[in-house]
Amino acid sequence: MKSVLKKLNKIQVKLKAPKGQFNKFGKYKYRNAEDILEAVKPHLGSELATLIVRDEIVKVEDRFYVKAKATLYCSETGEDISSEAYARESLNKKGMDDSQITGATSSYARKYAMNGLFAIDDNKDADSDDNTNAPKKVEKKSTKSNTKKIDTSSETKNKTALKLEKFINVLNDENIRDKAIQQAISQRFITQSQKEELLEFLEEKYVNKIEVR
Repeated sequence: MKSVLKKLNKIQVKLKAPKGQFNKFGKYKYRNAEDILEAVKPHLGSELATLIVRDEIVKVEDRFYVKAKATLYCSETGEDISSEAYARESLNKKGMDDSQITGATSSYARKYAMNGLFAIDDNKDADSDDNTNAPKKVEKKSTKSNTKKIDTSSETKNKTALKLEKFINVLNDENIRDKAIQQAISQRFITQSQKEELLEFLEEKYVNKIEVR
């Protein structure tokens, strides 16, 4: 067993399996089983090792799976080590007949069996031949607000208060005056903090005549 493990270790360290496929929908590169096989063959020759990949159809409840097994043999001792992976056949896939679906599932299972054997990490791959799970572009929407900016400067607030005072002073009728005050305060062109400052200013002259809404 030590012999095949040493060979496997050397292959795992040296193996570089490029992502030779491109998904035109998701705009990403990925590798398939054929890419891994092409990359590993030179190392098999130098290490005197043999790789055999087999698969079989297994049924789990009411669904069919392809079970793939990748086995590395030491040509000198006959020792072997293997890794297995499963892939479920899709019930239907657009543009494929039954035999193509099985073939694609087999290739997928074989790929992950070899990934496990040769320590290839595909976690970052979207790994799909369609755009079902393709990354979606997020469009940035304008967040411009139509709300008018309120000038909260001290000078502006003072001017507003003075104008309101002059307006109130010209009203001789107390009822009309109180109504005008309430109406001015209820308008939404000033903030709550501005309302409070106006109330404080006005209450110095008209105590208990104004209520905050």
